[in-house]
Amino acid sequence: MTVAPAPAVRLLDRRVFAWAAWDWGSASFNAVITTFVFTVYLTSDAFAGVAPDAPGYKVAKAALSSGLGWGLAIAGVAVALIAPVVGRRSDAVGRRRRPLAIASAVVAASMVGMFLVQPSPGFFWFGVALVSIGTVAYEAGAVNYNAMLLPLSTPKSIGRISAFGWASGYVGGIVLLVLLVTTLIPIGSFGVRLSALVCAIWFAVFAVPVLFAVPDDRRIATGEQLGVLATYRRLIADVVGLWRSDRNLLLFLIASAVFRDGLTGVFTFGAVIAAAVFGFTFSEVLVFGVAANLVAGVSTLISGRFDDRYGPKPVIMTSLVGLVVCGTIAFALQHEGRWVFWVFGLALCLFVGPAQTSSRALLGRLVPAERAGELFGLYATTGRAASFIAPAAFAALTAIAQDQGFGILGIVLVLALGLVLMLPVKGSFSPAEGAGRALEGADHP
Repeated sequence: MTVAPAPAVRLLDRRVFAWAAWDWGSASFNAVITTFVFTVYLTSDAFAGVAPDAPGYKVAKAALSSGLGWGLAIAGVAVALIAPVVGRRSDAVGRRRRPLAIASAVVAASMVGMFLVQPSPGFFWFGVALVSIGTVAYEAGAVNYNAMLLPLSTPKSIGRISAFGWASGYVGGIVLLVLLVTTLIPIGSFGVRLSALVCAIWFAVFAVPVLFAVPDDRRIATGEQLGVLATYRRLIADVVGLWRSDRNLLLFLIASAVFRDGLTGVFTFGAVIAAAVFGFTFSEVLVFGVAANLVAGVSTLISGRFDDRYGPKPVIMTSLVGLVVCGTIAFALQHEGRWVFWVFGLALCLFVGPAQTSSRALLGRLVPAERAGELFGLYATTGRAASFIAPAAFAALTAIAQDQGFGILGIVLVLALGLVLMLPVKGSFSPAEGAGRALEGADHP
C-alpha cells in the first residue's frame, strides 16, 4: 500500500511543539516516579518495617528492591504482550489519538493513586502495583506516540524532530525535578506523595496538545481487524517474513533491543552506583539527576542535526562507542573518588540521549507509514523481551565479585554486545531508506 506524502512541517511548527509536549510531560513519570523519587520512596526504611539497627534489616530492605523489581518485570511482560496488539489495531483504523489519550489517562490516574501510598509496609505492594500499571500504560501510549513521528517528518528531517521530542523530555525532567526538590520533596513522605499528584497534573496537561494538533491520518488505515490471538499469529508470521524479506530491519530490532536495555541500565542503576560505589548522598543523587538530564537533553538536541546530515547509524555507533569507553574508564577508576562519577557518569549521559533518539529515527526511516504502529509495537516488544539483560548482567557480576562496582562492567558488556550487533545493520541518510513511507523528495521548507 502506497501512501501519499503528508504535508511537510517545519521543526518549529506548532504541531511539532504539540507532539513534543507529550515527551515533556512524560518526564513526570520517567524521571520523578520511576527513576529519582517515588521508587526511592517505596524502597525506603519506612516500608521495611524493621529499624535500621535491628536484626533482619538488610533482608527487609533487599526484599523491597526485589519486590519492586518483580513488579516491573511483570509490567515488562505485559508490555511485550500488548504492544504489538495496540500498534496493529491503530494501524487498522488509522487512529492514534484515541489510544494515546486512553493510555495517558491511565498513567495520570496511576500517579493520582500514588498520593494514597502511606509510608507503611502495608502500602508497599499497592505502590508497586501503581508503578507497574503506569509503566504498562506509558509504554502502550508510546507505541502510538512514536508512530505519530512519521506524518510530522520526512526522511531528511526525522532525526531533528525525533531529537527535539526526546530532548524536550529531558528538559521537562529538569524543570520538574528542580521544582519538586526545592518545594515538596524536602517536606518528607507527605511531600513525595504530593509530588505524585503534581506529576499527574503535569502529565495530563502536557498530554493534551498532541491530541488536538496532530490529526489522525486515515489514509494509512489498513482496514485489517484481527482478534487478539490472530494478531499474535500474524506477529509471528511477520517476524518470519522480516527474516525472509527485510533481514536488515529484523537485525536492527534485535540489536536495538539489546543496546536500548543497556541505555536503560545506565539510568536505572546510575543512582544505585552513585550511592553504593561512589558514596553519593540522596541529595547529591538528585543534583546529579538534574545535571544528567541537562547534559542528555543538550546532546540529544544537537545530535538531531548530525542524524539528518550523516544518518542515524553513525550517531548510534558513535554513541555506543562513547558509552563503552566512558563506562570502562569509570569502572577502572571507581576507587579514585566521586569526581570519577561526576566526569564519566555525565559523559555517559552525553551519549545516552543521541543513541535513543537516533534509534527511533532509524526505525522511522525504515518502516512504511501504514505499518508504523505495528512495527513500533514490535520495537517495544523486542525491547521488553531483552529488558532482563542489563539487570541480569549487573546482578551477576555484582554477585560474582561481591562488589557493586563490577555492576558497571555488566552494563558496559551489554552496551558492547549491542554495538557488535549493530555492525551489520544498514542505515543511511539517503531518503531511499524511507522509500516504504513514499516520502521521497519531500523536505521541510
